Amino acid sequence: QVQLTESGGGLVEAGGSLRLSCAASEVPGRTFSGFTMGWFRRAPGKARETVAVISWNGGTRNVADSVKGRFTISRDNAKSVMYLEMNTLSPEDTAIYYCAATGRTGVTGMWSQQDIDYWGQGTQVTVSS
Repeated sequence: QVQLTESGGGLVEAGGSLRLSCAASEVPGRTFSGFTMGWFRRAPGKARETVAVISWNGGTRNVADSVKGRFTISRDNAKSVMYLEMNTLSPEDTAIYYCAATGRTGVTGMWSQQDIDYWGQGTQVTVSS
C-alpha cells in the first residue's frame, strides 16, 4: 500500500504562485520510479478534473488545456516526490488538489482516471480575486 501525502496548498492572491508536493511512502518491493503519477483537482460543485500526469521517468508530461503554460508537473524519483508548480493563479483554480499513482505504465489510463491505484488525501488551494 502506497501512501501519498500532498502539501503546499494554501491561500494566495490572483496572479500568485504555489508549489504543491506529493510525497510517496516507501513500499517494500516497489520503487517510486515504478509509478505513473498525476495531479487532479475538484472544485466546489464540479467534477474531478485531471490537471497533469507524468510518466515514470518524466519523459511524458501531459497538462490540461485549462492550465497549460501556467502549471508544470515534475518529479524527483530519488526523493520519491512529485511536484506541481502553479503560476499565474486565478480564482478558477480554487479547488482541492489530489495526487495519485498507478503501477501501470503509460499515462493514458491515469489521464482518463481509469487506472488509478492510490490517492492522496488532498490539499486545498484557494485563490482570492
